[in-house]
Amino acid sequence: MKRKFFFFDIDGTLAVGTPGNQYVPESTKIAISKLKEAGHFVAIATGRSYAMAVEHMKELGFENMVSDGGNGITIHNKLVEIKPLDYDKCINLINECKEKGYIWAISPDNATRRLAPDNRFYDFTHDIYMDTIVQEGLDPKDFDKIYKVYVACYAPEEEKLETLKELPWCRFHQEYLFVEPGDKSVGIKMMVDHFDGDYSDVVVFGDEKNDLSMFTDEWTSIAMGNAIDALKAKAAYITDDCDKDGIYNACKHFGWID
Repeated sequence: MKRKFFFFDIDGTLAVGTPGNQYVPESTKIAISKLKEAGHFVAIATGRSYAMAVEHMKELGFENMVSDGGNGITIHNKLVEIKPLDYDKCINLINECKEKGYIWAISPDNATRRLAPDNRFYDFTHDIYMDTIVQEGLDPKDFDKIYKVYVACYAPEEEKLETLKELPWCRFHQEYLFVEPGDKSVGIKMMVDHFDGDYSDVVVFGDEKNDLSMFTDEWTSIAMGNAIDALKAKAAYITDDCDKDGIYNACKHFGWID
């Protein structure tokens, strides 16, 4: 069989549950192992930052990863690059948040914590996804790069932020949204190009809104049974839920594993 390039989202695809309370089904671990034994290329494709995803990568036995929503590339356990967000557009968004009283925070580096100017972000979100460190008087202009911006508000309050329309963003929680790179396919293509592969040999697995960008007609897109309807509509195949052997069953269905 010709070598395939498999890319898996983490939350809701590889891992069941919410951050901080997750597990990877045994059948998924077996499927990944069998794909590798068969000579296929396997990688993670996540919206998470490298810092927030690298442990998952290692625990699952992966050596390759598209992180940061398509802007981060890790090959053979080596971080090759992470492209930040458009700096000026981020500054404009934060300035508008300040003017209109929106709560905000930033990730100015590759770390497992975000920075906020006061306690309001945590008080509003009670978020456990990552630590929020308060730096009173925080000025984003003190940093050369911005990798993510977080805006705490309930939908549809974000519609009042005009500058947000200039940036990619996604909402995973009721209390806040992520401003982060939003095209995993960019990173996938960079990685496949690195190995001189064909896009037609790519297979992607996903479940959420931030996976829509990597569900293209250029390759095989598989939606988990627990995926959102919009993703299922773009999928070439819909498998079972992630906690019901979805990845294993799909790989078996296509004959990629025995």
